[in-house]
Amino acid sequence: MVFTPISRREFLAAIAKVGITMGFTSQIPFGVLAAEAPIDLAIAKGEPAQAVKLAIDVLGGIQRFVKAGQVVVLKPNMSFPNPPEWGSTTHPEVVKTVAQLCLDAGAKRVMVIDYPLRRPEVVMRRCGIPEACQGMPNVHVLALSEQKFYQPVEVPQGKALEEVKIARDVLQADVLINMPVAKSHGDTGVSLGMKNLMGLIWDRGFLHQFIDLNQGIADLGTVLKPDLIIMDATRPMTTAGPGGPGKIVQLDTIIAGTDPVAVDSYTVTITEWYGHKFSGENVKYIQNAAAMGLGEIDVSKLNIQHL
Repeated sequence: MVFTPISRREFLAAIAKVGITMGFTSQIPFGVLAAEAPIDLAIAKGEPAQAVKLAIDVLGGIQRFVKAGQVVVLKPNMSFPNPPEWGSTTHPEVVKTVAQLCLDAGAKRVMVIDYPLRRPEVVMRRCGIPEACQGMPNVHVLALSEQKFYQPVEVPQGKALEEVKIARDVLQADVLINMPVAKSHGDTGVSLGMKNLMGLIWDRGFLHQFIDLNQGIADLGTVLKPDLIIMDATRPMTTAGPGGPGKIVQLDTIIAGTDPVAVDSYTVTITEWYGHKFSGENVKYIQNAAAMGLGEIDVSKLNIQHL
């Protein structure tokens, strides 16, 4: 099947057709919520480092996800050679903070990896992440831009994707922490957590050109399952994504959780995209992932802790 990209106009038309927006769940005191049910999402506001620590603490602390002696892969967005202010890449302070938390938990090694869409050396210099992590022991920031870094993996539950080449570092790691930046996207409407995982595969052009991209992203979620998702919504780029420059909305927000569908679906609701408010049901790859049983798309069913 040949994939036909969704234009921004088609994306906005889909939003208008559905004509609904999702409400936030009520803010429940942490003590009461913890006693009744586990927290699905932790929403923290403030400076990046502080917000990251608060959100992870509410979910049980980094020790819930990282044990002594483990190898951890962090997957930020390091796709474009733009400064952090553009909102096209994950904030360097978010990455640095999580890397340090992993070391504090006893991680043997922390691999910060992505497959940049532009010249790796330029991306790494401008995005600020290697500089932020410089000097941290056992933290390695890598651009996996050669095929030798990947190996084929079958996708048995895939509807459009049968096989994909995944970064060996991910396959060999004990822990995968997905660290996307919230931004708009010309083909999928938004680029959030599940879309960010495309930076861990070699042949992503196949998803864009030869299959339904939105189904391919959902299929990828059946074989790439992060242990933790930390959404950088500190300054979403709400137009002209994924590369920008576009309109930036300063939200100073971190969203953390373990359900990839829930994290993405909630993130959709936190701001307008292309001047419109909408919900996770309006984003096809989130719809597809929910239909495949990969998580909860209805944010009204989630236990959400606001900090």
